[in-house]
Amino acid sequence: MFPGPVFAASDHRAHRPAHRSVPATGRMVGMTADTRSPYPPYETTAGHGAGAPHVLDRRDGPHGEVVLRRHGALLQIIANGCFLMDTSDGRSERLLVRAALRELDAGGGRPSPAVLIGGLGVGFSLAEAAAEPRWGRITVVEREEAVIDWHRDGPLGEVSSGALSDPRVRIVRADLLAHLTGGGDPYDALCLDIDNGPDWTVTEDNGSLYTPAGLAACARRLAPDGMLAVWSAQPSGAFGEALRNAGFRRVRTEEVPVARGVPDVVHLATRPA
Repeated sequence: MFPGPVFAASDHRAHRPAHRSVPATGRMVGMTADTRSPYPPYETTAGHGAGAPHVLDRRDGPHGEVVLRRHGALLQIIANGCFLMDTSDGRSERLLVRAALRELDAGGGRPSPAVLIGGLGVGFSLAEAAAEPRWGRITVVEREEAVIDWHRDGPLGEVSSGALSDPRVRIVRADLLAHLTGGGDPYDALCLDIDNGPDWTVTEDNGSLYTPAGLAACARRLAPDGMLAVWSAQPSGAFGEALRNAGFRRVRTEEVPVARGVPDVVHLATRPA
């Protein structure tokens, strides 16, 4: 299924001209309101311009086509013809998990908090969670069977760094909103990295997560004073307002500059007790 050698992907994320997703052809930081991020924009040429991308696997699924390909030193995921993400820069995906735990600690902490990671992607958020012994239950919800396979048996296993074998980790193949509304034990943190975030989605039905009904479902699955962290390819004042309207408090954002275009953003919000 995966021709060619399996290689170690670099710990970095894609840079985008303006957004995380672009046509296939062609992320602790400071608060955005008053402080400048200590992270400089990340720039690298590793893996770029090293010949044409090489397709490792291509799948047709219920939500369209997903492709895993190699371009130089990078692994790339393409969804429905749009470049979704690669392994060039994982800072903001790691921040997604790290900031959620930091905010739980700031609220007094709790023993072995349970975290849900929405979207497996290239595995940076899962790797960050599994590397932190303070997390208890780690649940990853991913609806694309191909992405799960690429981590279990393919090249993306190099990024997830053995996290799938961690006894705390459970991979659930499901639609995230269906999982959130399906009942079950509450989570102390929801770390959601779905599509490009609230303002631009490659797959149309992903937008339902960011609606009032979707945010209400998030709140219901969070424990009191639990943390919601949402990755976005760009700042969104409208989404911050939507979080407040959904009853979340201490709504704020943190940014990670990228080499070109607007910064990656992590939206943070606390469910009331």
